[in-house]
Amino acid sequence: MTEHPRIKIPDGFWAGLYQLGVTAQAVARKAKLPLTVITESVVTTEQYFAIWQAFSDLVGNMEAAIIKLPKVFEPSHYPPSVLAAYHARDYRDALNRMARYKEMCPPENIRIVEEGGSCIIEVEWSDTDQPGPPLLVGTTLAFLLELGRRGTGVPLKASLVEFKHTMNPVQGMEDYFGCPIQIGEKCNRLTLHREDLDRPFVSYNAELLDILTPILNQTLDEQRRRHSMTEIVKWILKRSLTGDRVEIQNVASELRMSERTLQRRLNDEQTSFKQLLKEARHELAREYLSNLYLDIKEVAFLVGYKDQSSFYRAFRGWEGITPLNWRAEYVNINSIN
Repeated sequence: MTEHPRIKIPDGFWAGLYQLGVTAQAVARKAKLPLTVITESVVTTEQYFAIWQAFSDLVGNMEAAIIKLPKVFEPSHYPPSVLAAYHARDYRDALNRMARYKEMCPPENIRIVEEGGSCIIEVEWSDTDQPGPPLLVGTTLAFLLELGRRGTGVPLKASLVEFKHTMNPVQGMEDYFGCPIQIGEKCNRLTLHREDLDRPFVSYNAELLDILTPILNQTLDEQRRRHSMTEIVKWILKRSLTGDRVEIQNVASELRMSERTLQRRLNDEQTSFKQLLKEARHELAREYLSNLYLDIKEVAFLVGYKDQSSFYRAFRGWEGITPLNWRAEYVNINSIN
């Protein structure tokens, strides 16, 4: 079984909180987590959100924390994925690298759309339907702007920032982002001036990118295979069949996400719940039919059909022959081999 994604705590994270006057021990206690969470490199989504919420409760001034936290992280503390963005060729390259490599460190997804004179960056959660803690959302958007400022050496300004949650006050953040802040919106978004994306990075390092890029791409490819939602859903389906009809809401509930989120994740992998259900039944049917101790009626039940005739029709659609004929061919081929 493929494990659910876990979140890697960024290097220097606890040191950054300390610079804002909050200790790791205090955060762990406030979040009701064991102190060992401080030394662990990965946590669950629930633990990660609890850490950020605890920090928000302890820091007091959330607006000030959103402004200050992205500034306290030095490039030397950046993980390789962020380091590749910091040393990118220009701001556009940096943002695209952030969006691409963010998959290796959930729970945020970064979606970038360029249209007209704007670049719209939307942050959403990939493996949970919980609303992210406001401090985490704000810090994420602030860091994306801070990355451009550090890379270009220019005090860039956004054109608009939108938050789903309510937040007061926002004057300090408007001064930091250099644009209006809108709260209670439908999504969390940072809108930049598109022309700024062409600004070259003074921190550009081609030699370092030549080293980092292949390694990060390989790691991302391996992680995508390891955490494929297609594989996870198919595994759950194969485990959950046996006569009862398995609905998408059942699988979504087990994965602790909404049907809509699950459908979106499967669409991103060019498949659907209906397609995976068909594939799971087909693969299981072949597996069970190869076991000569199971009769056809039992196989039909094990792959989720209450009556044998429905199974026969489905199997003929998959293989072009009946289950009995498929089994006979299977036995014949294996006897020859």
